[in-house]
Amino acid sequence: MKVLIGTDLEGVAGVVSFEQQTYDNAKYYEAAKKLLTAEVNAAVEGLLEAGADDILVSDGHGCGGIHFESLHPEAKLLHGRPVPSQDIKRKVYASCDVTIMIGQHAMAGVQTGDLNHTQSSLKIDYYKLNGRMIGEIAQWALMNGAFGTPLIFLSGDEAACREVEELIPGIETAAVKQGLGRNSAISLSAQAAAEKIRKGAAAALRKHLASPVKPFSMEGPFVLEKRFFHTDSADVFDSNPRYKRIDSQTVQISSDNILDIIYA
Repeated sequence: MKVLIGTDLEGVAGVVSFEQQTYDNAKYYEAAKKLLTAEVNAAVEGLLEAGADDILVSDGHGCGGIHFESLHPEAKLLHGRPVPSQDIKRKVYASCDVTIMIGQHAMAGVQTGDLNHTQSSLKIDYYKLNGRMIGEIAQWALMNGAFGTPLIFLSGDEAACREVEELIPGIETAAVKQGLGRNSAISLSAQAAAEKIRKGAAAALRKHLASPVKPFSMEGPFVLEKRFFHTDSADVFDSNPRYKRIDSQTVQISSDNILDIIYA
């Protein structure tokens, strides 16, 4: 049983500030990475208890979110930027049986989503797929779903858990903090968060083995709309024939294949 763990930094217990904790020049960036890695290690423990024997951690935070020296010895790490090409990712991700998400945040615009954003906290207003607002949770679930890999567990703030539960009813989740606003939350202790994640990841894998979760998908054709805060971010796409300029701050990209656009 090979498990892919997708990670992010903003949904971790104790992490509540972009400027102080999640940007690469932040004062407490290295400390935040250790908090995430402890949550990942807890998930690894739970997965191993439930029967996983091959665990790949994909570092999904833009400037890196894993503290490598602290990573669980039974896990391997996919990291570095730029991210691999679609062909390479397809081979790696498609080799996994299931995926989970650790440290996840809600999509941009969720009022009580701590550190809510979609892709870029500095540039993106929203993403819409076929008219439906989506965030990074749906992106990950759809990409892996196209590879035949189901999303079976997520940890993050309460808003992120609600978001994935709307996409995949019955999915196991572990809420490790309650967002009060974009820059404040009530967090569990690091120890309590880790234990909740360990138990949740183990329960999710056992549940999947007993009654397999289907890979997440949506019906095409697909139109992905991106709206930016500023016009110059949209200007960049004017020279790309795959994109259609909708207005001064918005672009669209279309395809019958979700893999062609979901991270384009």
